[in-house]
Amino acid sequence: MRLTRQTNYAIRILMYCAANHGRLSRIPEIASAYGVSELFLFKILQPLVEHGMVETVRGRNGGVRLGRAAAEITLFDVVRVTEDNFAMAECFEKDATDCPLVDSCALNEALRKALGAFFEVLESYTIETLIDARPNVRSLLGIDIEPPRQLAVN
Repeated sequence: MRLTRQTNYAIRILMYCAANHGRLSRIPEIASAYGVSELFLFKILQPLVEHGMVETVRGRNGGVRLGRAAAEITLFDVVRVTEDNFAMAECFEKDATDCPLVDSCALNEALRKALGAFFEVLESYTIETLIDARPNVRSLLGIDIEPPRQLAVN
């Protein structure tokens, strides 16, 4: 199974915001840190906002921040809202009627168990886990270490 670029960068946006805790993160900064276009990140931001993982603050000093604590956002949460399809084989598709074994296939059962294990591992990692695993993540992302500026409270 291969995750999409959208999922990859959705996780990266969340990691950036978590590493930049206490501050608003701006899309141009995040795009620069990861070497991708701002437009691409804006597209990815939408499902994260819709599912409360990220909040946006409008205005000249606006930006984005985590919508809930990094410890409360699992990788499974992100994958669930950014991936369209978890079909590991043709027999996972809704219209898989070509195979006479589809209802009693051991391969289908094995793949379902593997997918379940994959989801279980993703559920065990949070955005906070990823940030805490690398103490130098702020410097790697080019986030300066100045005192945080006040966040706008709505």
